[in-house]
Amino acid sequence: MESDISIKFTKIVEYYKLTNHTPSVDTDKIKITIPEVNRPALQLAGFFEHFDKERVQIIGNVECAFLDNMERKNRQWVYEKLMSSGIPCLILCRGNKPDEDMIEIGAKHGVPILSTDMATSRFNAELSRWLNVELAPCITRHGVLVDVYGEGVLIMGESGIGKSEAALELIKRGHRLVTDDVVEIRKVSDETLIGTSPEITKHFIELRGIGIIDVKALFGVESILDTANIDMVIKLEEWDREKEYDRMGLVDNYIEFLGNKVVCHSIPIRPGRNLAVIVESAAVNHRQKRMGYNAAQELYNRVEKNMMKATEDDE
Repeated sequence: MESDISIKFTKIVEYYKLTNHTPSVDTDKIKITIPEVNRPALQLAGFFEHFDKERVQIIGNVECAFLDNMERKNRQWVYEKLMSSGIPCLILCRGNKPDEDMIEIGAKHGVPILSTDMATSRFNAELSRWLNVELAPCITRHGVLVDVYGEGVLIMGESGIGKSEAALELIKRGHRLVTDDVVEIRKVSDETLIGTSPEITKHFIELRGIGIIDVKALFGVESILDTANIDMVIKLEEWDREKEYDRMGLVDNYIEFLGNKVVCHSIPIRPGRNLAVIVESAAVNHRQKRMGYNAAQELYNRVEKNMMKATEDDE
């Protein structure tokens, strides 16, 4: 199901270890809903038309120097206008500290004032990237997400068909688990989908007949991954004698998540088929295709060339 995502501002404070200069303001009540970040510039000069007040506000050395050169009366007016506009927070970078007027007026309007030692441009980029992931459109799907040779492979199929068992075999072969059973899929761009695990099931796999196993404890930290791009989908299904399965792979099939299309392969299940090896082969083949080599197309070209040669010989 799709959900409208927002995060508590406290999460940003804790993640980036920001210094809070207004402890009286409850950051848990402040929700961030927009992934973009803003550096107020014209606003410090009093121009507030088209101001993106819903964004996280960041100021650096240039803005702080501009404010320091203002008369206190004018500076207080700017603070009052900025804080009363409805901004969620104000973060000072490069170790700059807020003056008493900024702290007082921020607390008055319930706007937390924070600071960090990070460079302004770096913090801006880092926070924008992090917010784009945290606030990306999100859905959940039943499946297992594993990282195979650097390719994010989402294994889907009916319950009990062997998804977790295939993932366990892949882990034993040196690949990494992202999540089992429930996959949170986030659209961070028109080309990129990221899969993560719900916090409650992170690093766990359920195996029928055995129960829950802790992959991190059994196989070590090298066997798990927090997030992975979803580069391809493998659908496991029961073998159907009446169904025609793709035996060439000339034309890719796709599945759609949040408007993004992902290459999808349907793999029929029969006794004796080694799913781990099949998944590995599919992942490597997918990488080859992205690098410009298509084995199916190469075979087709060879057959076509031989047929043309045979026709010429007959003539």
